[in-house]
Parts: sequence; structure tokens; C-alpha cells
Amino acid sequence: MNKQEIPFLSATELAALIEAREVSPVEATAAYLDRISEVDGKLNSYITVTGEEALAEARAAEAEIVSGNYRGPMHGMPVAVKDQLNTRGVRTTGGSSILADNVPDEDATAIARLREAGSVLLGKLNMSEFASGDAFHHPYGRPRNPWDLDRNPGTSSSGSGAATAAFLCATSLGEDTGGSIRGPATFCGLVGIRPTWGRVSRYGMQAAAWSMDTAGPISRTVSDCAMTLEAIAGYDPNDPYTSAAPVPAYQADLSQDIRGLRVGVVKERVYSDAVDSEVGEAVIRAIARLGELGADIEEVSLPLMIHSAAVSSLIIMVDAASLHRDGLADHLDQYDYNNRIRLLAGSIAPAQAYQRAIKARQALRQEILDALNRVDVLVMPTSSIPASLIPSHAGIGSKQEVLDGYAGRRSFTSPFNLASVPALSVPCGFTSNNLPIGLQIAGRPLEEQTLFNAAFAYEQANDWYQRHPEI
Repeated sequence: MNKQEIPFLSATELAALIEAREVSPVEATAAYLDRISEVDGKLNSYITVTGEEALAEARAAEAEIVSGNYRGPMHGMPVAVKDQLNTRGVRTTGGSSILADNVPDEDATAIARLREAGSVLLGKLNMSEFASGDAFHHPYGRPRNPWDLDRNPGTSSSGSGAATAAFLCATSLGEDTGGSIRGPATFCGLVGIRPTWGRVSRYGMQAAAWSMDTAGPISRTVSDCAMTLEAIAGYDPNDPYTSAAPVPAYQADLSQDIRGLRVGVVKERVYSDAVDSEVGEAVIRAIARLGELGADIEEVSLPLMIHSAAVSSLIIMVDAASLHRDGLADHLDQYDYNNRIRLLAGSIAPAQAYQRAIKARQALRQEILDALNRVDVLVMPTSSIPASLIPSHAGIGSKQEVLDGYAGRRSFTSPFNLASVPALSVPCGFTSNNLPIGLQIAGRPLEEQTLFNAAFAYEQANDWYQRHPEI
């Protein structure tokens, strides 16, 4: 195979070629490093590229495979990870200049598991400072969307979305507290899953809000996403909140047969004035397609969802402020302006308001779980809008701007991080100016396989995943 063609393979296709020894891990890694050098100057998706280390890992993987010690589909796979996950001997900045010289001496569990699977680490990906969704200043360069360089690739896993969409890694890891996997996935035309809280260990991952943080994959196809999650999921004694439930063979168990799958259409989010008209039309067509594939479609009402962004944002602000108490005291002026305001606001939020948010969270979680007792999955847009233009200034323009934000795209991802249930975004179309649109599918705790199957059936019945940005 021509070296220049390798990055444009799906991870699933590349894995098959590596196993068959038709492409070597060294060839694949070198091809990706060449493309990063050629393209990433336009995107700023990487903070740190570990070229020499990656080639050494690739050579080790190649030697193992040649000797007959093939570990599985992630063996020799060139991957990149959000710079929120600690990497032994490689700086981990959290997207902040405050940690510019931070070099961990231990891998996060998710990274350790990628290494155990034989993956090759290409580098660390750009992100909003400390995983805040609204940071304005990016000390390592502002990440840009490969579909339109003037637009946001999604926050806070910005680099994970941009790099994966631009073929600068085979698959990637992001982190989702309030939508930071699903947002970049929908803005960049990718598949991203926020797993059930506790499905993936948080050990060694910089925290944003401990009760909602989870790492997960951002990939080009459903199969790639399933393969990546399988590699990192599972119980970890270093994180007592991880589930001891066995990890399914997500990729091997993929099925396009969704006959009889009960799909609940969330009325408040699908038929909402907050949804861009092109987004809404694409999502409605996608739901109809699921019906044509044999799913049973019914409408469900979840009225508390419209309050989810306000509830989620308050909890995250307060939790983040507690995590950054010392940092705010020691070097307040080094924080991004937007992040600084958010953390200071979280520091003075009334305890009464926080407690009300906790109670509202439980009510919304129960509303979602009750609905999932009647249907197998819930569907709605991942975002109310396509990728937005990169803002030209920091700060807030008006009170109405804040209110619109709570009614807008944040209220589409936040219900499911509040409920601690898995949620996946899969491409379901494009706007008239060629911006991707995502369909969000959520399900019961630990039932990621159901989400993968629904998304896989839809993906394979359409060609959205075959469209690529031209950079």
C-alpha cells in the first residue's frame, strides 16, 4: 500500500492489515507522523508530538507481531490522547501554561491499557484549559475544525476531534464531563462515546468534576470506537468507582440487526425551537431511517431536560473551583480569562444553590432511567447547532447570551452526564455549507453495546462516515 494512503484507512481496516502483515506498525506510524508534520500547522490539534518514542514503540510492536505475539486489533495502532491523561515521561499540560513543565512519572490507567494492547502513542492532543468548555485562550495554539478552519472543533476535547477528523491519528481518546467527547464528535463528523460513569478508570486523569468525568474514544467509525473503548474499559483498583462488570467484546459483537429495538424520541429536544432547522431535519430523517431498519419508534417526554445545562454547569463550576482552590490562590492571573471567571463564580456559589442542583440532578436522572425502562435507547440531536465560529473575544456579551447558552447545545449533552448513563454521537448528515451533524443515542448504564449496535446499523445504511474534510 502507498504510504500516503495509510492515514485514510479506518482503524478497523488498518488493524486487519497489520494483523495480516501487509502494513507494518512502523510504516503506519511514520505515515501519521508525516501527515501531522504536513497538516497540523493549520489545526493546532497536537500539543506534544512524540515522534521518536512512537517509532520506537512501533518497532517493538512490529517485532512482537512478526514473532507471532499478536495482542489484538489495537496492536501497533497509532493513537493520540487528550492532554488531560497522564503519560509517563511525556508532559501533560491540561491545556494550561500553568502545567507547561508537568511530566508525570506514571501513566493514567487508560494510557496503561492502551500500552498493554500494544498501541503506539503519537502524542498529546490540544484541549480547553483544564477541560473547561468555554476557555478562550489556548496557550498551545487555538484548535481549528478541519471542515472549516474558522470554526470550533468542539470543546474541551478539541484536539481529539480535529486530529481524528483530519487523519492525524487512527483513533483518539477524549474526556467528557458535560459533553466534551460528544461535542467534538458532532462538530467534526466523528463517532464519540461517553461511556457509563465508572466503565473507564479515571486514575491518572486530571479532574474537572469528579462525579461526571469519564474518558472515552473519538473515532472515525463505530467499529473503531468500539475497538478503542474495549481496550481501555474495565475495573481498576486505583479507582474505586469503576465497575467490576466484565467488559464486552464491543467490536466483535457489533450487529446491524436492530429489528424490535425500542427507540424513544425525546420530544423536548428533537422538536425544539432551540434546534437549528438543518440539524433538526437531519435528525428527524435519521430517526426515520432507524425505523426503516426495523426499530420501533415512539415519542417520549422528558420535561426536566430543558433545565439540564443550568444544573450541570453549576455542579461542574463548584466542583472545579474546589479542585483549583490552591491554583487560584497561587497564580490566579495565569488562568484563561473565561476559566478564571468560571472558577471564581464556582468559589462563591451559595451552598443552597449547589444543593438544589444536586437534587435536580437526581430528579432528572430518575426521569431518564424511568424512560429507559420503557424504551431501549433515547435519541435526539447531539448539538442544537453545527460547529460554531471561533469567538473573537473573551467574556460574556450579555445576560441573554448566558440564558441562550443554557437553552442551547449544552442542554443536549448534559442530561446524560448528569444521569451517568452512556451516550454516543454518530454522524447523520451535513448542513448546506458542509458542516457535520450528529445524532445522539443514549442508553441504560453499562449497555454501551446497544448504543454501538444502533449506531452501527445506522452508519452502515448511510455514507456519511465516508465523507472527509479537505484541508
